[in-house]
Amino acid sequence: MRKFASSAEGTAAVEFAFVMPAFLALVVGTLAASILLYSNVSLQKAVEAGARCFSVSATQCGSASAAQTYAQGQYHGINSPTFTASTPSCGHQVVGTVTIQIEAVLTNLSLLLSATSCFP
Repeated sequence: MRKFASSAEGTAAVEFAFVMPAFLALVVGTLAASILLYSNVSLQKAVEAGARCFSVSATQCGSASAAQTYAQGQYHGINSPTFTASTPSCGHQVVGTVTIQIEAVLTNLSLLLSATSCFP
């Protein structure tokens, strides 16, 4: 029994087994957070471009539905957002929302991203 307790063979494998799950969780979590951040920035850029087009380019985005379609084409994140174009007192406004599902081992998390842009 003493020989088994004092043996150093296989310690690297045991240390690897302890460290690897935490390392994988860190890598996968960082990747998921990066994709979520990219989708959020892409949604904001899409509503800004849609509001600008709705306000400036009457030939390409002359109606609310055309501005919504234009904003949809500008989005490059995950899932497909819903865009709404209107003309409130601030000018030409486009609102975008997208729901992103995050499925983890123990929970199923749903995040709602939204962005609003108004261009005079």
